[in-house]
Amino acid sequence: MKSFFKYILFIFVLLTSIKQYSQHHSHIDVEVNMEKKTLTVLQKIEFFNQTADTLTSIVLNDWNNAYSLKTTPLAKRFSDEFYRGFHLASEKERGSTNIITISSTDRAKLSWERTEKNPDFIIIKLENKLAPNEKIILNLSYIVKVPDNKFTHYGHIDKGGMYLRNWFLTPARYENHGFIKYNNFNLDDIANAICNFEILFRIPNLSGRKENNFELTTDLDSEITSNDESSIIYELKGNNRVDFSIFLEPKSSFRSYKNSSVEVQTNLRGYKANEIQKAIVIDRVVNFSENLIGKSQYEKITVSQADYDRNPFYGLNQMPTFLVPFPDDFLFEIKFLKTYLNNYLKNNLKLDPRKDNWIYDGIQIYTMMRYIDEYYPDCKMTGRVSDFKLFKGFHLLNLDFNEQYSYFYLLMARKNLDQPLGSSKNTLIKFNEQIASKYRAGLSLTYLDDYLGNQFMSNSIKQFNAQNKEKLTSGNDFETILKSNTNKDIDWFFNTIINSREIIDYKFSNVTKTKDSVSFSLNNRTKVAVPIPVYGIKNDTIVFKKWIEPIKEDSIYSVDRKEAEKIIINFKNEVPEFNLRNNWDKLEGFYPNNRPIKFAFVKDLEDSYYNQIIYAPILTYNVYDGLSPGMRFHNRAILNRPFVYDINPTYSIKSKSITGSAAFVINKDYRESSMFNVKYSVSTSYFHYAPDATYLKINPMVLMQFRNEDFRDNRKQMVLFRQVVINRENSDIVVDSSLQDYSVFNAKYINSRTELTNHISFVGDIQFSGEFGKISTEMQYRKLFEDNRQLNLRLYAGSFLYNSSNSDFFSFALDRPTDYLFDYAYLGRSSSTGIVSQEFILAEGGFKSKLSTPYANQWITTLNASYSIWNWIELYGDVGFVKNTQQKQNFVYNSGIRFNLLPDYFELFFPIHSNNGWEINQPNYNEKIRFVMTLNPDKFIQLFTRKWF
Repeated sequence: MKSFFKYILFIFVLLTSIKQYSQHHSHIDVEVNMEKKTLTVLQKIEFFNQTADTLTSIVLNDWNNAYSLKTTPLAKRFSDEFYRGFHLASEKERGSTNIITISSTDRAKLSWERTEKNPDFIIIKLENKLAPNEKIILNLSYIVKVPDNKFTHYGHIDKGGMYLRNWFLTPARYENHGFIKYNNFNLDDIANAICNFEILFRIPNLSGRKENNFELTTDLDSEITSNDESSIIYELKGNNRVDFSIFLEPKSSFRSYKNSSVEVQTNLRGYKANEIQKAIVIDRVVNFSENLIGKSQYEKITVSQADYDRNPFYGLNQMPTFLVPFPDDFLFEIKFLKTYLNNYLKNNLKLDPRKDNWIYDGIQIYTMMRYIDEYYPDCKMTGRVSDFKLFKGFHLLNLDFNEQYSYFYLLMARKNLDQPLGSSKNTLIKFNEQIASKYRAGLSLTYLDDYLGNQFMSNSIKQFNAQNKEKLTSGNDFETILKSNTNKDIDWFFNTIINSREIIDYKFSNVTKTKDSVSFSLNNRTKVAVPIPVYGIKNDTIVFKKWIEPIKEDSIYSVDRKEAEKIIINFKNEVPEFNLRNNWDKLEGFYPNNRPIKFAFVKDLEDSYYNQIIYAPILTYNVYDGLSPGMRFHNRAILNRPFVYDINPTYSIKSKSITGSAAFVINKDYRESSMFNVKYSVSTSYFHYAPDATYLKINPMVLMQFRNEDFRDNRKQMVLFRQVVINRENSDIVVDSSLQDYSVFNAKYINSRTELTNHISFVGDIQFSGEFGKISTEMQYRKLFEDNRQLNLRLYAGSFLYNSSNSDFFSFALDRPTDYLFDYAYLGRSSSTGIVSQEFILAEGGFKSKLSTPYANQWITTLNASYSIWNWIELYGDVGFVKNTQQKQNFVYNSGIRFNLLPDYFELFFPIHSNNGWEINQPNYNEKIRFVMTLNPDKFIQLFTRKWF
């Protein structure tokens, strides 16, 4: 038997040595031009056909060329995520790869193609077929134009120097009988083949002074082969690599730290952490990672500030330095830990980084969680803030550090926006890609580890890391290792936790107790069979823990009570469970689950042990009520809830009366349907619509929301049904106030798709009441062109089906809707003079000038357009027809200049010419200027959240 294993070991060594011999080799000679921000490259690729297939072409990744145009897949990705920097950039700031020649061994030119649709890889067509185990020499000559680092943190730096990554041509990964052809989406997931590199980096010295030579830092082996007044030459080498980093700086910002296993080069800023603290932290992180994951295949790892800025520890990076509630050495430690693990895993694991991204993320977060458990078990998510007595009542501020990962996943799950962990990285919503899915992957590995015990996960990761030393691996290899290390069936882990978005939700039922034992059954509410832990708690101390094996049907379990006062499902949040509010039962008292009321100020995280009432001061304003301070009471915690109430009583200082609003909402999610959410709501508001009169609005509504299978698609579809009931007090000031009580049924369909460079939307609207019936449609189109000029078009058309009203209160408005449904937050809805009467809301006719025919009681059609002439200054023009009964249709128009300072939030309109003539020359011109001003903070928040969800 021993001789058999020796024979197997010999065959394995022989095969790996053959694989090593047949590796791709890339010889690169680079000359840097710092002034032009270019790299002139001569490259020889020894390409070995390591596959079992005969090749007729070879694919080389060319990700630097993704920066070449504003129409590349990378540019489209930036547009989808509302990043303006790339689209507004000049050609000088963008990058490209200019290929001069590609030839074979005998210097015969080879034909190649790079399409407009796929500018970030090239396909070289071979003259002769390349059989398995044969090789071909590719000679390449090209010029790399390095992009500005402001787009992705990779590229040339304003202060001088470059951070180079994914800049060279290299063979793409080959898998399942084909090359992997991935576009650059700024996801750090290039799929390169394993290659040996030999690189000469020539950096000319323009100053003629030797001391002014640029310094190079890299995670490859490097040495200076020449250094004089004219230039400096670095020789770089690296074997079995899929990628590497190069930093060129006038003076290196990196410091080197060595221990017995690896050299770490870092320029990570550490606030005020001193060098001794940094050295201790780095040594501890390196040793901990090696013990948990395994030894690195490479002797050097770079950990740069740019790498951290690309993938920060969210939460810490959002706060000003002086407000961060952690010691300086801890801040450096957590930043270094996250970035070190990211680079360590990207260098050592030879996975497809797009398809199997969850494994990188899972191991990274799993290791971080274990590190915190080891060295900072009592650390809170908010650091020192949790020590302040003032904040003791905030559940959010008293979470353990590792608990935050679960809640970030729940944030997306409760929005019904979570995605399977096994999804390809490029299909993930940005919040999932950078935060929620990453954290859930780590939680999932921790979950499986806790369930199986005996250092199961660490041992498996070490085996997988060793397997990656010489060959490309896949998610199937990792799955095979996990399954081989346990006798239990863990198919549920891959089928449910990794490859589905099914939710987990258990609750207790049939709980009985004696002095010595507890019996209970678990109600599996979603019928998703996964193991779940049950804890016994006494005085906040765990007295027992029992893992319940995967079940679909309810079963009765009995355990020793051990004086437990509560039993709690998933107490430590090991399981990524959807609902934590039904997870516990008291074993004492008459009402076992009676949650006491807990007041929380401003906002808090959902606390499963209390009924939270969140309160916050509010201040509203309109010209009739004046400033109206009040108090908001609601249960809108950070996580979405199935039932929401929001009550906002205010006191009108001007009218000296009680005003306010309230809303009650039932949310119903459908996880496997294109109709993913239905909201049933009743809302009401009570304010003054005139100086001497109030209105009461009651609005029951059903809102259905639809989405495509592609969660990244920015298209939104909604169908809304509502009955708007209005009661108005009679006013001696406002005309038409005799129309006191009315009710309107409204059905609306909305279909929109929005990104940075394109917006298109369609709205269909129908309304019925006793007085009238009308139908209307609105279409909008916005296009940001490559020259950074923007075109806005809006078409509105509406017609009455019947109209028995004798006033224009329900008529279509040309420039200022009467807003009989009280949908718009007018500052002064009934004012016809003064600054508030100049407020503009883009609705109905959408005209900016006030014309002699402001209403249409039969039909209306208008076209609104604007075009940018410089930055946020635009020309606008509106044309249309309005038709009133027993009158001829009127042609109307106006034009002017629009200051589009913040679209839809703050804008100014200066009319020039209209049916009124040259308005700019007419008296009281200041009264003709219109403005848009949004005071609702929720609208401003959408500006920042739209790129994440």
